[in-house]
This record gives sequence, structure tokens and C-alpha cells, in this order.
Amino acid sequence: MGRHGTIAGRKAAQDSKRAAMFTKYGRQIIVAAKAGGDPEYNATLRVAIEKAKAIGMPNDNIKRAIKKGTGELEGESYEELSFEGYGVGGVAVIVEALTDNRNRTTAAVRSTFDKHGGNLGAPGCVSYMFSRKGVIIIEKTDDIDEDALMETALEAGADDMITHEDSYEIQTAPENYTAVHGALTDAGYEMIDSDVEFVPSMESAPKDAHDLKQLKKMIDILEDNDDVQKVHHNCSVDLEEVK
Repeated sequence: MGRHGTIAGRKAAQDSKRAAMFTKYGRQIIVAAKAGGDPEYNATLRVAIEKAKAIGMPNDNIKRAIKKGTGELEGESYEELSFEGYGVGGVAVIVEALTDNRNRTTAAVRSTFDKHGGNLGAPGCVSYMFSRKGVIIIEKTDDIDEDALMETALEAGADDMITHEDSYEIQTAPENYTAVHGALTDAGYEMIDSDVEFVPSMESAPKDAHDLKQLKKMIDILEDNDDVQKVHHNCSVDLEEVK
């Protein structure tokens, strides 16, 4: 499974960061709702709401976030930022953020890279090593018909489905992600994870155990930052298993 880890690992990571994920998903809903507060007509908002519900975010939080996005409630205004750089061992890292304070977020990300042997670079310095893809993970269970799942995904516009030991990984072009996510939800499939990600086309890993711990710590600290939405990297070692 490498970079994606196991289903159990994903669930444990999500549970341990639930409060932080409420904050992150709330921001996604606020930003999505700016284009309209009705999920029936706003596919991006619909996906953001479904993902928030899947991690147990209360309906009141979701409604409040939508109202902030549409302007019914006063709320913060968020902008999207992206950072690129290297962690120890030459591992490429991309950090996506939604922030109401560009200077605060930039300073925090830069300092986290610096303190853990990393190096923040210019835009474009590592993104060429990744391709942008929608990635949807569904747990493999006895009641899922693999052919039916693949047919639903491909008919909705998915590019590929990869069968792992304990999960199915559906990949889409970024522009087809919301349609595929919607079709799978309508068909009753439960997603363990779902997002548009930077998928590495080449991988790297520190040779040294100490460096691996340092890399894991840097990525954990970045992920714990409320402003950071997602951290992508091309480390071939599953960092969830690094102790």
C-alpha cells in the first residue's frame, strides 16, 4: 500500500485528528459555499458536506459554515495558498492551505520546514514530480461487487480503479472528481477517504531511521496547523508506521 497506508491506519489517523479535521472541513465548506449555498446546484459544496458528514461533523457546524460562505453569517475570508519544498532525504513536499492570514501561515510553514531539516522552495520546484488526480478510497468488503463498483466509477468519468489488499482506489482527472464522487455516493458506496491529491510520479525516501522520524514529525506538525488543508509528499515509506 506504500504511501496510502492501510484502511485501519487511515481510520486511526482520522480519529486522532477529528477536531482539527472539523476546522479544515469547515473552511472547505465556507469557501465552496461562496459559489452558492445549495448543494444540489453546487457540486463542490455537496462533496465538502459529504466529506464533513463522513467524519461525524455535526449538522449545526455544517449549516453555520454554509451561512458564513454565503454571507448570511459574518465570517472569515479564506484564500488558497500552496507551498513547495523538500524534507530531509530529498523527499518532495507540497502543502495546501486555506488561510485568513497569509503572513501567519507562510511564517509557520517556513519555520516548520527549517526546524526539521527541510527547505521551502519556489513555486514549481517539486510539483513537476506529481500529477494532480482525484483519489477516492473505498474499503474492500464482501458485499461490494468489484465489477459493479468499477462500472459505476468509469461511467461517471473515472480514469482507473486499483485494487489493494483492503481497499479500492478510484482515480479521476481533477475536473471529473466531483461527478465521480457524487455518482458513487448516490450508488450507496461509503468512502474512507476522498480528495483531489498530488500523486507522485517518482518516489524518494530518507535512508536513515532518524531522518524518517524527522520527516514524519515535520509532516505531522504541518498537518496539525489549522491553516493547512493537506500535505502531499513522495516518500515511498508509509509514515503512519514510523515510530
